[in-house]
Amino acid sequence: MQHINSKLQEVETTIFTVMSNLAAKHNAINLSQGFPNFETDTGLIDLVTYAMKKGYNQYAPMPGLMALRAIIAENTNTLHASAYHPETEVTVTSGATQAIFTIISAFVHLDDEVIIFKPAYDCYEPSIQLFGGKVVPIQLSVPNFGVNWGEVASKITSKTRMIIINTPHNPSGSVLSKEDMLQLEKLLKDTNIILLSDEVYEHIIFDGQKHQSAAKFPGLAARAFITASFGKTFHTTGWKMGYCLAPKDLMAAFRKVHQFNVFCSNHPMQYALAEYLKNPDHYLSLPSFYQEKRDLFLSLIQGSRFTFTPASGTYFQLLNYATITDEGDVAFAKKLTREHKIASIPISVFNLNGQDDKVLRFCFAKTEDTLERAAEILCSI
Repeated sequence: MQHINSKLQEVETTIFTVMSNLAAKHNAINLSQGFPNFETDTGLIDLVTYAMKKGYNQYAPMPGLMALRAIIAENTNTLHASAYHPETEVTVTSGATQAIFTIISAFVHLDDEVIIFKPAYDCYEPSIQLFGGKVVPIQLSVPNFGVNWGEVASKITSKTRMIIINTPHNPSGSVLSKEDMLQLEKLLKDTNIILLSDEVYEHIIFDGQKHQSAAKFPGLAARAFITASFGKTFHTTGWKMGYCLAPKDLMAAFRKVHQFNVFCSNHPMQYALAEYLKNPDHYLSLPSFYQEKRDLFLSLIQGSRFTFTPASGTYFQLLNYATITDEGDVAFAKKLTREHKIASIPISVFNLNGQDDKVLRFCFAKTEDTLERAAEILCSI
C-alpha cells in the first residue's frame, strides 16, 4: 500500500464536526457549531433569485463584483473613518476562512513566526504549519481573556512575520478595547510585521461597546488585512461569502494567490449582497438583535449550577461547570450530548497544551423556543 505523507498528518476532524455529528446521532439540541437556526431574510433570498434569473450565473470578476466592493468600501469608510479603495483594496472571498488561508499562504514562509492568541479559531494554526511557519501561541486566561501586551512584546523576534487577532473573539466572546488597539499599534510601529485582524463578528457587540476595527487605527490599517463574513452578519453561514480589506500593495500580493485558490466567489450572491448592503439597518440592528438573545439565554439559566461572564460580542456564551463536575471538558461535553441531549463545544481543544478551564461554548443564535428548551436542560443538571 502506498505510504501517505500528509503535510497535516496530526490534524484530526474538527471538534465542530465531531460535536455536530454527535448531536445529530443523539437527537440533541445543537448549540455547538456556530450557525443560526432561524430563517434568513426572504428579501435577501429574493435578491439572489432575481440575480440568477437575470443571468448572473457565470464567473464574477476575480476580486469581486465592483458594485459589491464599492458598497463594502463605502460602508467601512463611513463606520471607521478609513479610506479603502474598492478597486485595489477590497476583495470578495468565499467566506472569511478562505481569506485567512489565502493571507497566510501569501505571506508566511518557511520558519516565519506567527503570533496567535489561544483559545483560537481552529483554522489559524494548521494553515500556518502548512506553509512551514512556526506558531507562537499566547494563552489568554479565563474569565476575561485579556491580552498582556508586555508578553506579546516579549514574543516578537526578527522572525515574526505576522500577528493574528480576533475581535470580537471566538470562542470567548471578549472584545479588544481602544486601548488594546493603541498598544498593538505602538508595538508594531517600525516593524515589517503583518497584522491579520479577524473581524467576522464585527457587528455583533453588546452593552453599548463599539467595535474597534484595525481600520480605525492608521498605524494598524497600513499593515493589516481585515477579514469579514457575510455569513455571520446575515445568518447565511452556508453561503460561505466574505471579504477582506488591505492596503493596495498587500492586496495585490493576496490576489496573486486568491486567483488560483478560488478565482472568484458566487456571482448571484454578490449581486444580491451589493443591493442588500445599501440599507445599513440590515447590519446596524444586529447588536440589539443578538443582545436580546444573549440576555434571554442568561436569564433562563440564572438558576443553574453553571457560572458565566456575559459575552461582550459574538453569538457565543461560555459557561463554567466547575461546580458540577471535575470531568474534562471534552468528556463532559460529549456526556451532555449523549445523556442530556444538548451539544456544546469544549474550549480546551483551542487552548495551549489542551489547558482545561472547565468551560463550554454555547451558541445562542437560535430561536426563542430553542433557547428555552436548552435552558431547561441546563437548569436540570
